[in-house]
Amino acid sequence: MKNKYIIVEKLNTGVGIITLNRPKVYNALCTDLLAEVSNAIINLDQDLKIGAIVITGGDKVFAAGADIKELSTLDFSSAYMNEFIKKQWLVLEKHNKPIIAAVSGFALGGGCELALLCDFIICDDSAKFGQPEIKLGIMPGAGGTQRLTKAVGKAKAMQMCLTGDIIDAKEAKNYGLIAKIVSEDSVLNEAIVMASKIATMSQPVVKLIKDSINNTYELNLQSGLEYERQSFYTTLALEDKVEGIKAFIEKRKANFLNK
Repeated sequence: MKNKYIIVEKLNTGVGIITLNRPKVYNALCTDLLAEVSNAIINLDQDLKIGAIVITGGDKVFAAGADIKELSTLDFSSAYMNEFIKKQWLVLEKHNKPIIAAVSGFALGGGCELALLCDFIICDDSAKFGQPEIKLGIMPGAGGTQRLTKAVGKAKAMQMCLTGDIIDAKEAKNYGLIAKIVSEDSVLNEAIVMASKIATMSQPVVKLIKDSINNTYELNLQSGLEYERQSFYTTLALEDKVEGIKAFIEKRKANFLNK
């Protein structure tokens, strides 16, 4: 089935690219767009040739927020009974392969929350992040009070969510929201380079590392350390461990088999 609101590409470097494509409304996140993103992630997760994913909105805007026209039609009963947000975002929360958000321009409201769902964010100098829902008489509903707090800390998350203040790329970097700032017009290329690098690694090890880091949010320190240790032991049983060490000794690039 052809997508209406996104463009999906697969590169021969093992990278899948999902481009949000509603430019006339600044990539506003309607339910149908999120459903297409979810389906694309499922398909890319299942593709053995894909090792990492990039989500971008293009070089002008990432996503300026939720679709306000759609929001205006919602009431408590319809949103609650139809699991608005939950159904569309559940797949995004459960993705297996590393996802990099490549952000130019505005990543506001749902756009900021979508970026936060990715494993890390890179952006250019034009990027702006914020949770301005309070200005509409509502609040974040897809992680803005939760993932943002874990990323930037309580005080900054409180300020952003309670005032609707928008921060620029430099401030986002200072608060640990993003991993890297690059020059304008190069953010997608940089994300592809990073994703391509990840795609060359042992994919079982990539997943183990991703799961171990994500468990930091769920486990106490000792439980997390034990999870990490057990995951490390698991890597010792992989053929990729043998290949990686052999390649290091022979001073050549490893050719991982993903097993």
